[in-house]
Amino acid sequence: MKTFRYILFSAMLLSMGVLLLTGCGSTASQVSIQPTATVDKSFQSQLSPVPTAPAYRCGAWSSNNAPNGYATITIYARIMKDVAPVSGATASAVAHFQGSDQPLDAQGASDSGGYVTFTLQLQGRQPSQVPATVDVTFNSVPGSNGPVHCTSAFFTPQ
Repeated sequence: MKTFRYILFSAMLLSMGVLLLTGCGSTASQVSIQPTATVDKSFQSQLSPVPTAPAYRCGAWSSNNAPNGYATITIYARIMKDVAPVSGATASAVAHFQGSDQPLDAQGASDSGGYVTFTLQLQGRQPSQVPATVDVTFNSVPGSNGPVHCTSAFFTPQ
């Protein structure tokens, strides 16, 4: 038993000695010096242009974001030029269901507040818990060169 302990102790001592020798050995190498980065003073004068906000903006939303699958909801849209509402603009909308698209007709041109409304009867066309969107476009906008596309309205039938 003493010889086993003697051999085990000798092996451990030899292992520690090897570790100490390899750990204290000189393996350091010289670090190469990197060039210093310099920034030209004219760099700060090269600013990117700030994007301009579009003159016409519009958004659309649903009267109920979680309607019954057979409910009738209203889609609202509003158009603005800078910060003023645009009246007299005609709009159209398309409801995007899972299996088909449904065009909608506005109930007149935008009013003095820039609002138009669309009535949408869901009639079970969208599965429960599956989101649907409605895209609104103002086609005839006084003073605009083309159509104005709104952010989409959305709803998820329950």
